Amino acid sequence: MMKPRIYIDTSVIGGCLDEEFEKESIRFFDMVEKNLIKILISPIFIDELEGAPQKVKEILSKTARDRIEYLELTDEAIELRNLYIKNGILSEKWIDDATHVALATVYRADAIVSWNFRHIVRLDKIKMFNQVNILNGYGILTIISPKEVYYE
Repeated sequence: MMKPRIYIDTSVIGGCLDEEFEKESIRFFDMVEKNLIKILISPIFIDELEGAPQKVKEILSKTARDRIEYLELTDEAIELRNLYIKNGILSEKWIDDATHVALATVYRADAIVSWNFRHIVRLDKIKMFNQVNILNGYGILTIISPKEVYYE
C-alpha cells in the first residue's frame, strides 16, 4: 500500500503549540515520524512559516526530509485557485487559503489537513471547492482536520 500523501498548512504545525489542538497535532506528526504518512508542503507554507515563532519552525526542522514532499506553485494551481475566488468560495483576502486547496487538488493529495475551520475545513466551503474541482476535471479532495487522520 502506498503511503498517504497529505497536504498540510501551517495551522497543523502551529497546533502543536496551541492547547486546544496540541494533542491531535502532535499525534499527526508522530505518524509522520513513524513514516506512516508523507506530508506535502508548498511555497505558500514556507512563506507563512517564515513569520512564525521559532518553536513552530523547529517542529518542521525536526521532521526527516524523506517524510516531506515539496511542491511547486504551478500555473495550473494558480488557475484553479483563481476559479475558487471567481466562484466566491473565498475572497482575494484569503488567496493563500485558496492556493493551499488548489495545490492539494492539482498534486492529487490524498487529503488536505488543516485547523482552519473558517476558510478550509468547513462543510459549505468543502462542497464548493469540490464542485469547482469536479467541473474542471479534478477529483474530490478530502478536506479534514488532523483529528480525522489515523494510521497505525
